[in-house]
Amino acid sequence: MIESFVSRMLLVAIRVGGLMTFAPFFSNASIAPLVKAGFTLFVTFLLLPVYATGPSPSSPGTWLAMACSEAALGLLMGLTTQFVIEGMILAGQVISFQFGFSLENIIDPNTSVEITVLATLHELVALLIFLEICAHRWLLRAVAVSFRIIPPGGLHAAHLLPGEVLRAATSLWLIGTEIAFPVIVVTMLTDFAVGFLTKASPQFPALFFGISVKALLGLAVLAAAVAFWPRILGHFFFHALEQLENLLSLAR
Repeated sequence: MIESFVSRMLLVAIRVGGLMTFAPFFSNASIAPLVKAGFTLFVTFLLLPVYATGPSPSSPGTWLAMACSEAALGLLMGLTTQFVIEGMILAGQVISFQFGFSLENIIDPNTSVEITVLATLHELVALLIFLEICAHRWLLRAVAVSFRIIPPGGLHAAHLLPGEVLRAATSLWLIGTEIAFPVIVVTMLTDFAVGFLTKASPQFPALFFGISVKALLGLAVLAAAVAFWPRILGHFFFHALEQLENLLSLAR
């Protein structure tokens, strides 16, 4: 009886821990690992009395397979919303190249790789919007709902998860394109205008004038577009959670 209880508790903790490892905000490197572990145990003990039901493992090999499936579900729940943040980072990278800021890189503390300053700005604004619209609460609620759809160890279609995750990753490109589109259009039109002026007047200092005007116009459009980001990202976060629910229904 005790072994069955402990095995179920560990399965619940693995799924919750997967969310804490990959989801936005919860996976942030600024949160100490001990804090993440403590919060994982706290959420586990809250969910355990209600949702710790499902098939009991008959052998260590069966339990290991269940644990891997729970880790895959935690990964799935974290990545579906993390793709929105990654889409914002992609938009910031593209805009930085358009502005000529691609050499101004800093180290991202979450991934320990170099990203541009504008990509960092996009990531931080997206994270603030994530917290403002209480999407972190949506994720915690999604964890509870996931146990209702798929009990601990009850995943029967694990082979479908990699393909579905790749399909969910397509939203990354859609988000990056939609966020970066206004700035890309303005900078491209500026390049065309400066190119025509250069052809009309070869003495025109296009190298210095064009870069400055493109950066100023792009930053102005970017500042105006920020006002629409909460509504756009709110839609994408909500869509990611809907997509997560569909994936869970497909995998049960």
